[in-house]
Amino acid sequence: MEVKIDISRQQVEKIFGLEEFWCQCVAWSTSGTQKSQKAYVRIAYLRKNFEQEPLSKEVSLDQEVLLHCHPPEGVPPAEVEWLKNEDLIDPIGDTNYYVTVDHNLIIKQARLADTANYTCVAKNIVARRRSSSATVIVFAASGPEDVALYVGIIAVALCLVLLLIVVILVYRRKKEGLDADVADSSILTTGFQPVSIKPSKQENSHLLTIQPDLTTTTTSYQGSLRSRHDANNKFTVTNGPLLDPLENGRHTLHNGKLTTDPADFMTRLSTQTYFKSLPRDTANTSYGTFNFLGGRLTIPNTGVSLLIPPEAIPRGKIYEVYLTIQRKEDVRLPLAGCQTLLTPIVSCGPPGVVLTRPVILSMDHCAEINPENWAIKLKKQSYEGTWEDVLQVGEELPSDSYYCQLEADKCRIFMEQLGRFTLVGESLSMAATKRLKLILFAPVCCSTLEYSIRVYCMDDTQDVFKEVMQLERQLGGRLIDEPQVLLFKDSYHNLRLSIHDMPRAHWRSKLLAGYQEIPFYHIWSGSQRSLHCTFTLERLSLSTCELSCRLCVWQVEGEGQSFGIDFNIAKDTRALEADFFGSDTNAPALAGPSAFQIPYLIRQKICSSLDAPCPHGADWRLLAQRLQLDRHNSFFASKASPTSVILDLWEAQHFHSGNLNHLAAVMAEIGKQEAMIFLLALKSSICLKNDLRYEEVGGVMANVAEMRTTPVCMSRTAALLAAAKS
Repeated sequence: MEVKIDISRQQVEKIFGLEEFWCQCVAWSTSGTQKSQKAYVRIAYLRKNFEQEPLSKEVSLDQEVLLHCHPPEGVPPAEVEWLKNEDLIDPIGDTNYYVTVDHNLIIKQARLADTANYTCVAKNIVARRRSSSATVIVFAASGPEDVALYVGIIAVALCLVLLLIVVILVYRRKKEGLDADVADSSILTTGFQPVSIKPSKQENSHLLTIQPDLTTTTTSYQGSLRSRHDANNKFTVTNGPLLDPLENGRHTLHNGKLTTDPADFMTRLSTQTYFKSLPRDTANTSYGTFNFLGGRLTIPNTGVSLLIPPEAIPRGKIYEVYLTIQRKEDVRLPLAGCQTLLTPIVSCGPPGVVLTRPVILSMDHCAEINPENWAIKLKKQSYEGTWEDVLQVGEELPSDSYYCQLEADKCRIFMEQLGRFTLVGESLSMAATKRLKLILFAPVCCSTLEYSIRVYCMDDTQDVFKEVMQLERQLGGRLIDEPQVLLFKDSYHNLRLSIHDMPRAHWRSKLLAGYQEIPFYHIWSGSQRSLHCTFTLERLSLSTCELSCRLCVWQVEGEGQSFGIDFNIAKDTRALEADFFGSDTNAPALAGPSAFQIPYLIRQKICSSLDAPCPHGADWRLLAQRLQLDRHNSFFASKASPTSVILDLWEAQHFHSGNLNHLAAVMAEIGKQEAMIFLLALKSSICLKNDLRYEEVGGVMANVAEMRTTPVCMSRTAALLAAAKS
């Protein structure tokens, strides 16, 4: 007798959930009961990325070759086979090849015929995955004569290099005017000449001295920071008891923008060994020249920026700094298990330059943050090209060179070394969730019966949105509805898309099935930036222009979103792109005081006032609490100037929307006299920024009337101190 029962996956998941389950057959009669062995049922899958891939090698004749391969995780476990130039390797037919139990390939004795491309292939009932190909080159050993020739050539080359180094050193020692060590990055010397900064002398009294007055707005430093010999653009400043001059006397500021063409700058970078993988796309690259006054680099409309605080670059040094977003297909980042990319891959450099304080890298992330569901790590690419975990978010130590502050959709990374970084999240449970942005595009004009709607399902970060918008502009597409956000869980369930409620008298869908489906792993990995589905519709007449339908996107057993589409495909005048992709008017590179909201010398006064511990708590800890940053107090306390780091973070968070009035009010709440002076000085700076004729000291009730009648032309510092004392 044979017994059979059919059970659907949905029935089992509804009762037992997503865990594995087993079935067992039980037969009984009057003589007893018999049970079959348990048959376990699991959801089959095969991860996309290999845990270890083969690497290219160059070997001599008859040498043993070992190519490693660790296949992706899967259920059932993947079977592995090897290809040589796309031909299957048969270890039985050719005994010179041997495949170990760990799936590694061994060539026992390398032959010239073994020079080829080798590929590891993993497969199970779900999918078939290929590793990257490894090139094996077999060469014949050279004779003694060849070896001697090579040694001689190398020796001559070394002698020439040493001679050249000696000549350069002698020339530099004799060259006049190199009294200070002013240098650009050690790698980016081409086309950028170091500029000398000499100590102040009596005969150089015409040099620019940086002693800012509150009458000068911060924009006076923006962009062109004049050459030291340009005496036509000097300005006069006054010293008061509030603002002390900078240390070391006089300094010369230099231009915060490169004079070379952006494309030429990227070409020069890409010739260096470490920078060969940098993209040539200047639209996603920003660069500038900075000294100890610091500055800011921003890549417009991407959410990516780099803040270089004052004093982060050593005095006497000048660095040419770049910031760029890597295309994920250009950088190989191995992901294993449940790992997923949460941010763009960002390069800032040059790597290896000396920084005396942390800089702050800001970028978007797409995770719904919950520490119970995520293990998030900061990864950095080494010079050799491998990726290393340099930080686990939430487990930072004061001695670490990196620190990460996670906000709802932003991350701020404090770093003392520049390089290539990204955040990778590993889900700890099926409740781990990423935010997907759903965007609909259609042709700007259509002269045929067919009409296509493209639905993009991408990570909810500004850089991917910008990339898709640029791609659609090239394809002649336009945004046809407001973007929506979908929460996508690590539940192994696919994403489905369907279209409904079309007027059948005028339109029909060419989709044969009821829905389209995007596999879970294509979305979860985050490596496919412009993932989309296309719905091809057909109108029954060219005169039909009104389109109304409903488009649904949902994760199986998860959340969904729907779009109500109703517009005229020939006369649609909605400017949706302008609403959701506004142009960023801020300069990509700002050098010196123009990059910061808080004036440099006032910032110094705040730090000296609040860094010292106060028994009543009126110090940097109260400032962090008022700014809702006190959860990072252990990190702030590990720095030489905690107040300075707090203000750096405030500048990074509020550059576009910073409310100086709110910051001034926070300083007033702390209750120190220095804080009150800062309040008045900052209000003065605000009113001058708005071109007001008289001082406006809102929020300070003492002597308000007298302050409002104080002319701008009088000694500003004295007026502020008088009001503070009253």
